[in-house]
Amino acid sequence: MIASTFAQLNRADAAPEDGELRPQTLDEFIGQERTIDNLRIAVQAARMRGEPLDHVLLSGLPGLGKTTLCMLLARECSRRLHTTSGPALARPADLAGLLTGLEQGDLLFIDEVHRLPIAVEEYLYSAMEDFVVDVPIDQGLGARTVRLPIQPFTLVGATTREGHLTAAFRGRFGIHEKLEAYPVDHLVRILQRTARILGLSLGATAAACVATRARGTPRIANRLLRRLRDLAQVRGAPLVDQPLAEEGLARLGIDDLGLEETDRRILGLLHRSDHGTLGLKTIGAGVGEAEETIEEVYEPHLLRLELIRKTPRGRELTPRGRDWCRTHPLSGASPHEA
Repeated sequence: MIASTFAQLNRADAAPEDGELRPQTLDEFIGQERTIDNLRIAVQAARMRGEPLDHVLLSGLPGLGKTTLCMLLARECSRRLHTTSGPALARPADLAGLLTGLEQGDLLFIDEVHRLPIAVEEYLYSAMEDFVVDVPIDQGLGARTVRLPIQPFTLVGATTREGHLTAAFRGRFGIHEKLEAYPVDHLVRILQRTARILGLSLGATAAACVATRARGTPRIANRLLRRLRDLAQVRGAPLVDQPLAEEGLARLGIDDLGLEETDRRILGLLHRSDHGTLGLKTIGAGVGEAEETIEEVYEPHLLRLELIRKTPRGRELTPRGRDWCRTHPLSGASPHEA
């Protein structure tokens, strides 16, 4: 049953997910001020008109809060939220089951919306614009379809690759918001909130230490804090202070720029390249990762740090990247041994 592929997440008595780490209202959401303000205005205007919220496209790197924002939108609109993902919708029939079960004003969240098959994407066009779906009622030569009305709804799509969406599909979203990497001060506030929820004493300098190495991503910051909590618990330490944070991060192989072992291997490959430039496929083969993983997980942070750059011939080190490679271990060594 297609109903098993999504969950009703917007019940007032539902237990908060992920150990209550997700914010429960837009006011609790830290960072992304422009996006939050724009969404708050859109929600308020839709409620004043008595209409469903316009379709929303959220883009940005993994871990920046796209799913959380969708959950908060459903709460702000006081509507049910149905969730699925692009890979789960293999056929138009899968989507038809979801759309016909929506009530007026419901939100349908499709994660990884860029991975929708073309046939499913095109099936969404009439649903998004005219709130109708075509349902087949026969097969073979006598196959027919019946156009059925559906309740007005809001489609919320989340993608890490907005450029992979067709122009026709992207244009049907009335609200486009791109989430950016978080500055250190916002990550510090997120870490302090997480520490309170976890019942963990976190020093200010330790929070800053973790925030600077979290690659601008709250999900990574919270993951690192959990590992530091483990270390503090085993050590019997009442406080996660800066020395403990630095030790824990060194144990995880994370240096002062937030670089991990795979990052250093990528830099090492480029540093040892005869021509100074390598294609994405070569880099992926060299570090044992898929090209998509290199492009989505590792490359954005290296680009943001200006250690590498993209060229028509591939990726190459910047002058800053070459200086870093000359003064730091590239692979097989812990960053605190540099």
